[in-house]
Amino acid sequence: MENLRLPSPESFMLDEPLDGLAQDFPAEEKTKYAAPISIACLAPQPPRLPSESLLNVFQTPAAPSKMPSWANMPQKTQLFVLFLSRFADFFQMACLQAIMFHQLRSFDPEAADAKISKQAGILTGVFTSAQIVTGLLWGRVADYPQMGRKRVLVLGFVGTAISCIGIAFSRSFGAVVAWRCVGGGINGTVGAARTMLAESVPKSYHSRAFLILPLAFNVAQIFGPILGGAMADPVKLYPQLFGPSTILGGKDGVMWMQSFPYAAPNLLSAFVCLLEALLIYVMAFETLEARKHVRDRGAEFGQSIYHFLTRPFGKQYAYSKLDGDIESPTANIEMDRQALAEKMSAKPKTRQILPFSRIWTKNLLFTLLSIALFDFHMGAFTSLWLIFLSTARTLEAPKSIVLFSGGLSFPPPTIGWAMSILGFIGIALQLTLYPRISSRLGLVRSFQYSLALFPLAYFLTPYLARIPCTTEAPAPASGIFLWMGIATVLFLQVAARTFALPASILLLNNSSPHPSVLATVHGLGSSTSAAFRTIGPMVAGHWFADGIRSGMVGWAWWMVALVAFAGFVASWWVKNGSGHQILLEGEKREGVEPARPRN
Repeated sequence: MENLRLPSPESFMLDEPLDGLAQDFPAEEKTKYAAPISIACLAPQPPRLPSESLLNVFQTPAAPSKMPSWANMPQKTQLFVLFLSRFADFFQMACLQAIMFHQLRSFDPEAADAKISKQAGILTGVFTSAQIVTGLLWGRVADYPQMGRKRVLVLGFVGTAISCIGIAFSRSFGAVVAWRCVGGGINGTVGAARTMLAESVPKSYHSRAFLILPLAFNVAQIFGPILGGAMADPVKLYPQLFGPSTILGGKDGVMWMQSFPYAAPNLLSAFVCLLEALLIYVMAFETLEARKHVRDRGAEFGQSIYHFLTRPFGKQYAYSKLDGDIESPTANIEMDRQALAEKMSAKPKTRQILPFSRIWTKNLLFTLLSIALFDFHMGAFTSLWLIFLSTARTLEAPKSIVLFSGGLSFPPPTIGWAMSILGFIGIALQLTLYPRISSRLGLVRSFQYSLALFPLAYFLTPYLARIPCTTEAPAPASGIFLWMGIATVLFLQVAARTFALPASILLLNNSSPHPSVLATVHGLGSSTSAAFRTIGPMVAGHWFADGIRSGMVGWAWWMVALVAFAGFVASWWVKNGSGHQILLEGEKREGVEPARPRN
């Protein structure tokens, strides 16, 4: 012990774990605990986790000391897990959409195409319809101190995985609808993931952090249909592997693949959802303030695995006693460990919760209105675009600039290729243009200006049918001028979506009148989005049918453009709130003075 020199707090600094821990202490205690905690962390053996998980304390977001960027983004592990959560959610949707028509056909091979198309529309809508009913409920549950955001995410993915397994082994349309309804009802992941994302990083990083949500959507839109289509009916696609008289198939082939030819893609979706639930359990930390001091066994287990895997690569530190420093460091380490355990075991103060009747502020209502109109025309575009590409070309000459009909008559492979391009364009724009332009224009202005591009894109889309092609009708449309027109329309739509989608999530997050109802607000936004993404395709399909009958294929597109313009007008009443507009009793005395809303 005589040769042991103990460094002073000023002469030794640790990385993020100690910083996060120090921030959780009162100001007068930081200096007191700085040096002893450093010694505990530098012990030759990794310190044993106390009964209360250190992970929640370590992960407290810190105020940024540099200009926010991807390089200095805090909580990268947490953000990566949340990115995977949105990827898993979108993946199971995209994977099912790729095989939906063929799986429904397998239930009734003699059914007409019109009947299968109607069933596919019902199957698409039943998932979002269930989310309309339960989205707000799951938001309230995520705000409840006995549950929290993390548990809602884990339950949501486990339930969705069970529904995917049920769909995989269904034998009728009714069974698939029932399982899809179960999946949508238990899936409260949208609001919970958005809330955790907002609470995991300081507000100055939100403009970049929220980009991971639409980025996950684009990545899933690329891989979901590709893998889903590649795994559909494997006995038929890969007879040399799963067919009769093969190593994997045996004498009669893989029987369950023959009985359930579309089970494999759904089982893949179930595996992705279960894997994500496990990652959330062991890697994510709870962000609800009322649960930050509650023991998290999953996080402890994940922390133990991390220490076990990194121990062989850890550094051995040597330290010696400094003149005039503490004479008995071992005793002080033990005392400060006890003090740390007492602090962590202390019950947090009772948090006030804003009543549900008081959340309906003017800014929240206009934000929800803009989101509703945005999701209406986004859902309508996805449906109309596929129908328009598939609609047969017409031989009739256009009667006027508005009275013309026909689509592009694209075959499925061409449609799939065109849809995959959307994902690549979106990823490129999100990682390059969005951060720069958003930071220059501001959140509200970038949201408003992007909404102005949607009406223009929708107005121009039907005129693709009038571009001169190198092939004559009724053959599929082709030609360089046609693809230049398609590229222009898609660029306008994807560029607008790239800016509007993350901005809408941020504005909804900031429109929360009080931090205690943040998950409730996101749950309300999730229900609103689900409702209008369900209504949009149904109404747009009705408009498209009317337009085809009247010889005006652009009727549906122009009506959707009108809805998009209404959303653009409504956005001018949207403000970038502080997230704490309403003060409850006692908060002003404690110095919780919210910032003024900013444009």
